[in-house]
Amino acid sequence: MTEQEKFTTLGEEPIGKLLVKYATPAIVAMAASSVYNIIDGIFIGQGVGPEAIMGLALTMPVMSLTGAFGAMVGVGGSTLMSVRLGQKDYEAAKKILGNVLIMNVAMGIGLGLLLQLLLAPILRFFGASDTTLGPAYDFMTVILIGNVVTHLYLGLNALLRSTNRPQKAMVATFGTVIINCLLAPLFIFVFKWGIQGAAAATVMAQFIMLIWQIRLFSKPTDMIHIQREYLKFDAKIVQQSLAIGLSPFLINLCACLVTILMTRSLSHYGGDYAVGAFGIANRIIFFVCMLVIGLNQGMQPIAGYNFGARKNERVIEVLKKTLIFGTAITVAGFVITVFFSEPCARLFAKDSPELVSMAAHAMRQLSLMFPVVGLCIVSTAFFQSIGMPGKSIFLSLTRQLIFIVPSLLVLPLLRSDNPVEGIWLAYPVSDGLAFILSSIMLYLQVKKFKKHV
Repeated sequence: MTEQEKFTTLGEEPIGKLLVKYATPAIVAMAASSVYNIIDGIFIGQGVGPEAIMGLALTMPVMSLTGAFGAMVGVGGSTLMSVRLGQKDYEAAKKILGNVLIMNVAMGIGLGLLLQLLLAPILRFFGASDTTLGPAYDFMTVILIGNVVTHLYLGLNALLRSTNRPQKAMVATFGTVIINCLLAPLFIFVFKWGIQGAAAATVMAQFIMLIWQIRLFSKPTDMIHIQREYLKFDAKIVQQSLAIGLSPFLINLCACLVTILMTRSLSHYGGDYAVGAFGIANRIIFFVCMLVIGLNQGMQPIAGYNFGARKNERVIEVLKKTLIFGTAITVAGFVITVFFSEPCARLFAKDSPELVSMAAHAMRQLSLMFPVVGLCIVSTAFFQSIGMPGKSIFLSLTRQLIFIVPSLLVLPLLRSDNPVEGIWLAYPVSDGLAFILSSIMLYLQVKKFKKHV
């Protein structure tokens, strides 16, 4: 099968078969990555202590911020790649690969240096106390040193999926997880590097798999591979990639702002234990959401290719099937977070009953609207995948800024007897409102597609 034939299968094979083919590796990869995220927290909680877990929760906004910039390049470039391959514009696809590399290097180094210079005051602003500042600072210092590695690794993984190699992307993620799980206990328990050991294991694992990714993209026999003549800044490609990637950038940026507000509010009303409880609950909830994001990654090249090829009936079909699978995932997540919250929380802090109890309660409250969250996550990714970043951005900003932020500000005041309870309820309230808005926008978009089938 020629390279062109590999790409055209996206517009010819049955949608169900394609979605399974593309989404399964991505879901498995996301699951593996999220499981490591959980295991990493367990290693830190058991090997370093509750203070480290509470400090780790304060690094979430910084991680969201670096992830925002990484997503803008990776998702933007990979979506543009899918559309150009659907249009059979292979010359542009080669230029996209070169420019994604350039953008990731520049952004990874620049952002890492800037955040490191401002790290201590940033963490204090997020709500760090004298107890939690040290662990949070130590962890993020190592992560930021390897920021350029992380950006390149995630960017190339997104391009592997867009160039019809979803299995290779899965292997890269699996490899990172396995190496991480081997190095983290070695660095934490044997070398006694503490929380810095967990961060070093993460960066080291990504670096090893990045070398493998570069080798994959360096094969001259592949149509889309790294070539010196295409490692040139192209303003048009950069602009188009960043325009498409603006949606996931704003999603992650808003998530960063919401998490900042969340940690500051919890620190003010509930102290370090409330912040730590959120950190534990968020890791479990993040696991479920990452499964749906993996499903979206499988949908993205299929929807992007068929949209570029103007096969609207196939675009509608992939959307429907993705919605069904996404909802099934979040319903299963709802069952786990509601009925098995205490055993999950105990994994991270078995020696702190207060932290376990608070984390279990937070988990149950934050996931109350989980059965409908799948549609919200899929709808945002769908508009982004078909090159309609404006609608994706609108959905993201509405949920994060118009629904969640006011809820976080108002609900604690309404629950003056227990302000922390008001903070927990902000998420399900905003999720319910976002579900209504997302449903309306998807219905209207599908209606437009049907007119041109």
